[in-house]
Amino acid sequence: MKPWQRELKNVALIVVAIFSASMGIHGFLLSSRFIDGGVTGISMLLSSVLGWPLPILIAVINLPFIALGYSFIGRAFALRSVLAIAGLSVCLATVPFPDVTPDKLLTAVFGGFFLGAGIGLAIRGGAVLDGTEIAALLVSRNIHILRVADVILALNIVIFLTAAFFLGVESAMYSILTYFSASRTLDFILHGLEEFTAITIISEKSEAIRHAITTGLRRGLTIYKGRGGVSGTEQEILMCVVTRLEIGKVKSIALEHDPGAFIMFHPLSDVSGGVHRKRLGV
Repeated sequence: MKPWQRELKNVALIVVAIFSASMGIHGFLLSSRFIDGGVTGISMLLSSVLGWPLPILIAVINLPFIALGYSFIGRAFALRSVLAIAGLSVCLATVPFPDVTPDKLLTAVFGGFFLGAGIGLAIRGGAVLDGTEIAALLVSRNIHILRVADVILALNIVIFLTAAFFLGVESAMYSILTYFSASRTLDFILHGLEEFTAITIISEKSEAIRHAITTGLRRGLTIYKGRGGVSGTEQEILMCVVTRLEIGKVKSIALEHDPGAFIMFHPLSDVSGGVHRKRLGV
């Protein structure tokens, strides 16, 4: 794909992301005073409690995180993110989305769905609509005992406890449901059914297992040369990348040829290149 085609695709994803997130916020969450986690949740909470305009809050609160993103991630990312967040603010301020349903459960689930889809599509387009992960990444780099997920979880606990105090326990509980709906949708948008897993197989029957995977499952793999830590015997180590739907098949192939095979599974956030997407001979 040429650079201009890639950038056009990014712009299209970001535009769809803006309207999806706006639909989740305006069409579902605002009327019920439900919030999400992260910077978006902070903006919605302040807007609900203080009455300040949500579009302005989203733009202003995200701005420092985008500045950090410019320093640590790059100019193109920061520029796309500025345009995406500005577009979200304008969309929230000008587009009259309908209030879809008064049902609180449907509001929490589908509000989170549309919001999570918007955030995920923006990330696919090389931008962010919510600066939380930028902040979490920077904190985890400087405080090595914390992972990105730990920082995000801690921030969201504070947000939802604050929401319980100002908006009531019921609204906070529905907001937690909104957050889970959004996070699961975000994961699906980023990974989908093709969430990849690297599988490492150590076996004395490595040649038979390799042949079965490449001819039966029609997947490529890599062979490493290794040595047993106790025996000192040289042996082949197989590594292949498959979708989660194929994990069981690879495991069955390995155990069929060698019931004592040592198999390790490594979840991957994404992969690029190679033959993991394209089957051999296809």
